This record gives sequence, structure tokens and C-alpha cells, in this order.
Amino acid sequence: QVELVESGGGLVQPGGSLRLSCAASGRIFSMSTMGWYRQAPGKERDMVARIISAGGKYYADSVKGRFTISRDNAKNTVYLEMHSLRPEDTAVYYCNLYFPYAGRTYWGQGTQVTVSS
Repeated sequence: QVELVESGGGLVQPGGSLRLSCAASGRIFSMSTMGWYRQAPGKERDMVARIISAGGKYYADSVKGRFTISRDNAKNTVYLEMHSLRPEDTAVYYCNLYFPYAGRTYWGQGTQVTVSS
């Protein structure tokens, strides 16, 4: 079983920055694709950024140039650096782990990010 624990959310003014962290338990982190998703009220959960085990990164068009995903396999942790935040970035952000060898997906409990003046 894998447990994902997010941290780093909060309230920030437009144009501000936040860094989200997600710590994973277990031994499959380094072999897994890690992702950040977000869900705003009344909307579907959408992919924000993904990083595969080999280090390749993928971003939603809406966050390209503003957000950066990274991972530290020694710490079983994935990060999301968010800059130039906008009110439309307000959502609950969820950490996701996908282990391709077993086709298993795990989710964190989510952390709220609110961008408002």
C-alpha cells in the first residue's frame, strides 16, 4: 500500500508563489510516474503536471512557464513550484502516483490552494 501526503497549500495573493510537496510511503516511488492534479469547485479534476521515472516532464498548457514539477527519489518526494499565481489557479491540488508495472494509481488527500487578494 502507498500513502501520499501533500503539504504546502495555502492562501496567496495574485502574482505570488507557493511550493507544494508530496511525500510517498513504500518502495515503488522511483519507478512510478508522479503527478499533480487540481479540482476547482464544480469542475473536473485535471492534470497540472507529470514527471515520469526517467525524469521527463509534462505540463498543462495553462501552467507552462509558471509551474515546475520535480522529484527527489532519495526522499520519495515530488514537488510543484508555482509562480505568478492567478485566481484561476485556485483549487484543491492532489498528488498522484501511477505505478505502470502493476497498473495501480494512488491519490493523496489534497491540499487547498487559494489565490486571492
